[in-house]
Amino acid sequence: MTVRSVQHAFEGHRYGARRPARPAQLSEESLNVLSSGIDPQQVDEMSHQSALALLHRVHTSANPELVSRVLTLVDREGVDIIAELWAKSEPDSLPGMMWRLYMLRSWMQSGSDTLTRFWNLGEPAEGAASAIAGIDEYPTPTDIAKTADSILSGAFTGDFAVALDRASTFTNVIARGMESLALRWTKQLPSSLADDDPRQALQTQEARQAEHEARANARVRERMSQITRLRSTAARLEQTSRDFHEGANEWRNGKLV
Repeated sequence: MTVRSVQHAFEGHRYGARRPARPAQLSEESLNVLSSGIDPQQVDEMSHQSALALLHRVHTSANPELVSRVLTLVDREGVDIIAELWAKSEPDSLPGMMWRLYMLRSWMQSGSDTLTRFWNLGEPAEGAASAIAGIDEYPTPTDIAKTADSILSGAFTGDFAVALDRASTFTNVIARGMESLALRWTKQLPSSLADDDPRQALQTQEARQAEHEARANARVRERMSQITRLRSTAARLEQTSRDFHEGANEWRNGKLV
């Protein structure tokens, strides 16, 4: 099992698609403004306006083709343009939520195999999270990918707050699954290295290298590094889950703009 594919959580996207990305909802003027070095406040205003316009346009449309195009925007065009507009937005804003929803879908699509295992490790026995997220208690990679589409499409065509709640629950369960695996790996380490904090354990190992040379082999060091990355990713996901949850509450109160 490798954690490399998920170690950066939503930071795993690439700036720079293979071809220029120009989503239909952005005008040529908007694109020109983005590259002109305008005031950050103007960019912030544009990000809010574009997020609201896109959400409103799809929500008021009965055209399934439009929904499909918006859903697969990143697949078709890359993340460059929406990254320019939304990636730096605060999490407690509409563009910030839109950015995180798109990144969540991309992550769930590309990492469905690994996320299936983390879900099964993190979902509690009673299955309440499954009901909230709208996913089987023991999902397959295909189920994970379908849920990714369902959450994002629900944000555009259904209750935006419900979509954020589903995203929050999903990321929280995955974070718990990562923590569970990190704990299991920690318990499997040699007892003298199984510190509460793998980073501190690694520093201790380096300081006492002569004493632990026999045990501190390459495999142990790599596993400790994996544990550190896994816990770091889990912490970021827990924060993202809280962001989604707060965003849902703000939307219900008419304060998410």
